[in-house]
Amino acid sequence: MSTLQPRAPARPRASRGFLPRPILVVHRWLGVFIGLLMTIWCLSGFVMIYVDYPRLEPAAQLRGLAPLQLPAGAAWDAVDLDPDQPLSSARVEMMAGRPVLRVVPAMAADRPIPQMRAIPDAVDLVTGKPLTVSASPDIAKVAADFASGHAIAGAPAAPAETGIDQWTVQTYTRNAPLYRVDYADAAGTEVYISGKSGEVVQETTRFQRFWGWLGAVPHWLYPTILRQDGALWNQVVIWTSLAGCFLTAAGIWAGIARVRRKRDGKIGSPYKGLWWWHHVFGLFFGVLTLTWVASGLFSMNPWGFLDSMAGLAERERLAGPMHWRDLRQALSGMGDLPKGTVRVETAPLGGRTFLLASDAQGRAQRFDGAGNPSALRETDLRAALSGKPRLAALTLLTQEDAYYYRHRFPAPLPVWRANLADAEGTLLYIDPVSGRIVRAFDRNGRGFRWLQDGLHSLDFPILRKRPWWDLIVLPLLAAVTLVCATGTWMAWNKVRRDIRGGFRRIVRRRQKKRMATGGKKGRSLHA
Repeated sequence: MSTLQPRAPARPRASRGFLPRPILVVHRWLGVFIGLLMTIWCLSGFVMIYVDYPRLEPAAQLRGLAPLQLPAGAAWDAVDLDPDQPLSSARVEMMAGRPVLRVVPAMAADRPIPQMRAIPDAVDLVTGKPLTVSASPDIAKVAADFASGHAIAGAPAAPAETGIDQWTVQTYTRNAPLYRVDYADAAGTEVYISGKSGEVVQETTRFQRFWGWLGAVPHWLYPTILRQDGALWNQVVIWTSLAGCFLTAAGIWAGIARVRRKRDGKIGSPYKGLWWWHHVFGLFFGVLTLTWVASGLFSMNPWGFLDSMAGLAERERLAGPMHWRDLRQALSGMGDLPKGTVRVETAPLGGRTFLLASDAQGRAQRFDGAGNPSALRETDLRAALSGKPRLAALTLLTQEDAYYYRHRFPAPLPVWRANLADAEGTLLYIDPVSGRIVRAFDRNGRGFRWLQDGLHSLDFPILRKRPWWDLIVLPLLAAVTLVCATGTWMAWNKVRRDIRGGFRRIVRRRQKKRMATGGKKGRSLHA
């Protein structure tokens, strides 16, 4: 009678009929590193819902300006600009107690515009020469004016020149040298002022900095050492997002393959404990996880597949040409400014020069080239939009639509919506006071809105109202966090066991080799 026991049936291989074993191994190792990163993305996403990366919005910059004092008419003749210099925009505001003119030369959408000569970004209207900013007292005065406009109670410290840091990675290069001023207020306010233009370009508080480190910095992979190299940062985010898509798709595939029919006829998971939670939640929320990581990838517009040129040519067409000669005449004709005006800026329309006088709260009044109040009329807008492509419809919106709405940025109402009869179906949203395009969408722009904002933020009209949006998104984000966190933990344990098993096999192999060598020596001596 044989003493051999029947061999237990072989355990079915995980890859049989479903995923090849190499893909499962890659999935396991990615689960350790990319899974951990995705868990961090989820946790930081909770913070990002309520606290964004600190940035100085245009409205906040406007509130920090001192009341404008326009110079006498002769000052405009002293400005060292060629009369035929084409301009895209210009504005006049106070900087450290003196009026300055900030200009942007014209840039055509499809061709370069020849310049008369190199022109400065800003002109000191006291001297008529290019603006120069001194660290003291100019920067200190700008900081004091900003504090007054924002009711910052604490006294400002002495300005200190600073290099690029976590909160200036977006603004440092074009505004260097940069000065930081700290205020002794309860909020721990810090502002950054450009030594080139004398403008406040960034503001942070202690609250924003703390939550920024827990929210935007990990969520966007935004540490300074990486983000200061824009090209490298772009590639890192794209490829880690692609790896996350692969990890999630492979997990969904493997999860479906593991579904079993139990003895009672019910279909379910064969796992228990933490594995059961990961398997079941992955089945229910895996697709949502994939859409979130994929839409994060789309936010980087990888390889330019959602490039949009909407609004570039249309802005030039709507505004028409503007030269320094025309602007100088309009500025010279301005009489008494409306009370509280802090900025006068250009708002050209259809080749005519108009000026916009704004107060610190953003309320604006439009003036024509002779200095007379001139409200924007629908007929003026239609005339400026005449030509090709044809204007299909012009509607004054009093409610938000699918593309113009408040999310992270303001969307004042009413607003004009212009539908162009071009191949792209371009939509233009035009401010009813200034006549400027505030948002524009072509086919790719609309695609980006749905693929990125729609999928990543679940930003759909039916879900937009809060707190209903929060009540839906927070539980979904918690479920996806559970999938990512449990997967990371399981992958780490499995990889650790694999590494430990690999070391044991190496040790056993060496022991066998040593024993075999010792046996041969023993037989040799015996012989």
